[in-house]
Amino acid sequence: MNNETICALATANGIGALGIIRVSGDNALPILQKCFPAKKLEKQKSHTIHYGYFMDGEEAIDEIMLSIFLAPKSFTTENSVEIAFHGSPHIGKRILETLIKNGARMAKAGEFTLRAFINGRIDLSQAEAIADVIASENEASRKVAINQLKGGITNEISLLRTDLLNFVSLIELELDFAEEDVEFADRTALSGLLDKIELKLNSLIESFQYGNAIKNGTAVAIIGKPNAGKSTLLNALLKEERAIVSNIAGTTRDTIEEVLHIKGHAFRLIDTAGLRETADEIEAIGVKKAKEKVENAEVLIYLIDTKSKDLDEDFRLIQELERDNLHIVICLTKADLHEGEFDSSNLFTNLAATLKNEFSFISISAKANWNMEELKDELFAYVEELKSSENNVIITNQRHFEALQKSLDAVNRVKEAISSQISTELLAYELRNALEHLGEISGEVTNDEVLGNIFSKFCIGK
Repeated sequence: MNNETICALATANGIGALGIIRVSGDNALPILQKCFPAKKLEKQKSHTIHYGYFMDGEEAIDEIMLSIFLAPKSFTTENSVEIAFHGSPHIGKRILETLIKNGARMAKAGEFTLRAFINGRIDLSQAEAIADVIASENEASRKVAINQLKGGITNEISLLRTDLLNFVSLIELELDFAEEDVEFADRTALSGLLDKIELKLNSLIESFQYGNAIKNGTAVAIIGKPNAGKSTLLNALLKEERAIVSNIAGTTRDTIEEVLHIKGHAFRLIDTAGLRETADEIEAIGVKKAKEKVENAEVLIYLIDTKSKDLDEDFRLIQELERDNLHIVICLTKADLHEGEFDSSNLFTNLAATLKNEFSFISISAKANWNMEELKDELFAYVEELKSSENNVIITNQRHFEALQKSLDAVNRVKEAISSQISTELLAYELRNALEHLGEISGEVTNDEVLGNIFSKFCIGK
């Protein structure tokens, strides 16, 4: 693969002021020389920019700026060139066609980054971080992705692997002297190291819930009986008329999803159909979908109308929806219309007696903008409480999470093996398993299937 020179559009498709095409490979400069007669490219220094016309034979395609990055000081560590052209899709197409005609080929998805990984410029977790930086939609996800790109996860894992590798070497040495029944690896010291590794792995694994909230946003289901004010609340939080608001019960029949950003965190707000028994087939489907959304949500905002006379039904519905790991916020709605008429303290006491888990309680008025900031602060606080103060590295990647879990399982098996005083051969096997799973994160241990799956998700040109 590395003998071929690849090219691709690096900027988004469509009309723009400028477009950029990347070229990388052993023949990048000779191929560009055929198209750029203004300079002798092989005589130019690395990290220099050159002006001229991009030519297809005798025809000038566009006036361009050409940047040269010589190996190994380039993203791929190969000779690379970036062509900045006027942002016409047609011009970009003509330039790519000319490059291919002169010996390059179109790059596959993620192939530039794959070459950077294969050539040792970045490890696998850093490669994945590049995709996360590109996909980041809020400040929190950007910060975590940048930390991973700088090698945050790799540094943590490398320390664990280095310590573990020293013991693996000693255990392997014992196997060479098995007939002499000697013990090079201090089992007590190994147990102490495994305790330390277990503690670190648990900390990283626990950070995944916070990391997932940062990367994918926190799913927040807005639930309640018909006309409790769900759509009004959604509109108030978004500060736009996103959902239809009506006094007619059952207006919302399908779920409406929008993203709200609060202090750098993303929240996926889900407005749902009002919960009630109904003979209307379409509305019944909406009620079913509402309950399904709650099953996949991290936060439930349940609205209780201050004029509601049947609170027992609300209590029953909340009990049905309640589950472990679901943060519940009870909002007493339309509080501006019934100020002083509703005994909220009594309602709070009854809810506390009804629910198994803790919950938050806020009186709001979406129309009058009462306590909207308090509700936002409650959502923000929920995410922040997931963050561990002991760990600067946040796991956001499902693959990393699974590899850490496998590593933890292997470490626990090693600890059990030591306490059971099993044979050195089995102990060495379990230690190698732990090392292998840790190595999967940085790519020190990998296979073509894993690489193909990771880089297939990249955009072409990256």
